[in-house]
Amino acid sequence: MPKFTRRAALGVLTASLGVGAYTYAQRQRGVRAAAALYTTPLEKPEGALRVFHLGHSLVGRDMPAMLAQLAGQDHRYESQLGWGTSLKEHWEPDLTINGFETENAHPRFRDAKEALNSGDYTAVVLTEMVDIADAIRYHDSADYLALWAGLAWDANPKARIYLYETWPHTDDSAGWLTRIDHDLRKFWQGRMKYPALASGRAPIHLIPAGQVKAAFVRAVQGQEGPGGISGVEGLMAKQADGTPDTIHFNDLGAYLVALTHYAVLYHRSPVGLPYKLLRADGTQAIAPNPVVAALMQRIVWEVVTRHPETGVAV
Repeated sequence: MPKFTRRAALGVLTASLGVGAYTYAQRQRGVRAAAALYTTPLEKPEGALRVFHLGHSLVGRDMPAMLAQLAGQDHRYESQLGWGTSLKEHWEPDLTINGFETENAHPRFRDAKEALNSGDYTAVVLTEMVDIADAIRYHDSADYLALWAGLAWDANPKARIYLYETWPHTDDSAGWLTRIDHDLRKFWQGRMKYPALASGRAPIHLIPAGQVKAAFVRAVQGQEGPGGISGVEGLMAKQADGTPDTIHFNDLGAYLVALTHYAVLYHRSPVGLPYKLLRADGTQAIAPNPVVAALMQRIVWEVVTRHPETGVAV
């Protein structure tokens, strides 16, 4: 029997996840073919990384700043952000990036195409707008994920490309946890990441922040959790009028997502890392208490090492 190589797997992906409708059997073949790409973990990085973040307010300024503090002083990063911006809107010059001037008014901004064309980055973290189903339907997510990944690989074939999985609104009618459980395979993987792999360049790895948030919420749900956190609301910001923000994280949520990025990018357990960190503007972030921080760190490592598409060895 011929060896089932990465190229062969991508050939199956191209056939199974191409343009147009496809059957359940084809989707399953695509899933199996994609799985073959991730049987060998990535090598652990030897030193500090330079990371480019492309996205929107679920990246934000504070989360990458927290990641840099966790990783150490040699970690470098830049970003391009918008308000609810899709990968398509970041790519196409004639489309508007809402909030561009506001969100990029900081020293870490770098034009995304110029940045990736430079070949300066060892890791590129891409994410898609929310709601992910709408992004795929109306913004051609798989095509633009492939374009951004290809741009980075053209300049630096060794660059590692990551798709940062986010989450739906907490008041989603289908149920927040239900959506996270459902959306990873159907949308983030099946209709975005796997079709983008048909470019044949290399795997695109996963930063499973939605899965981590769900696992943490399940650990504290229905009880008087550590630090008073008993549900997803403890990780979310509040609006100016005090009502819950259904999509944006607070400092605790930013810390949890930063831990997830750290574990995936550096292949290191976050257990024992600092939890009193600064925001991007240098002010003190609200810190989890030691029990909450330890629980977050443990859950992050469990989830990251459970998902082969992170590229992190168990």
